Amino acid sequence: MTEDEILAEFRRSDALLEGHFVLSSGRHSDRYLQCARLLMNPTRGSRMAEALAKQIPQNIRRSIDIVVSPAMGGVIIGHEMGRALGTDALFLERPDGTFELRRGFRLEPGQKVLMMEDVVTTGLSSREAIQAIRDAGGDVIAAGALVDRSNGAAQFDVPFFPLVTLNIPSYAADELPPELAAIPTTKPGSRAEPS
Repeated sequence: MTEDEILAEFRRSDALLEGHFVLSSGRHSDRYLQCARLLMNPTRGSRMAEALAKQIPQNIRRSIDIVVSPAMGGVIIGHEMGRALGTDALFLERPDGTFELRRGFRLEPGQKVLMMEDVVTTGLSSREAIQAIRDAGGDVIAAGALVDRSNGAAQFDVPFFPLVTLNIPSYAADELPPELAAIPTTKPGSRAEPS
């Protein structure tokens, strides 16, 4: 899939929103990618995952034993990546603010993991997920995301494969451009706003 085709899918599903949004990272943006809307259609979600799986080099793709994603946003795309790669898919939760495997999920020591996200803005959640996977015994060999909107800021110690990279600016709360500051904020993500 081309970038234009991917963005057309976001637009068709009303998943590319405009306004003033507070992102999970605490940063502010005039655009928000509501991947849950994109992924609410299983056929579309499957196509996105298959397109991303094709972008992962074959030697890495063949080595992946399991997909692990952070809840809430990564659950559906993680599941679809598991389907595309022919592996199981687990998810991490934050019952007390720190990612952990629950629900009887476990990793075998040294199991090769693809950590899968929906959207990466700063990379903090992804790095926390990677650490939780390692703490649970997994060997993270790659990270993936539907969208990298970090403008190159997200850095990982494993190869990172986004389906699409979008350069959408985001701002700290004390650095808002006047036109954005004039619009009421919306907090559309699943995580509580940082204090």
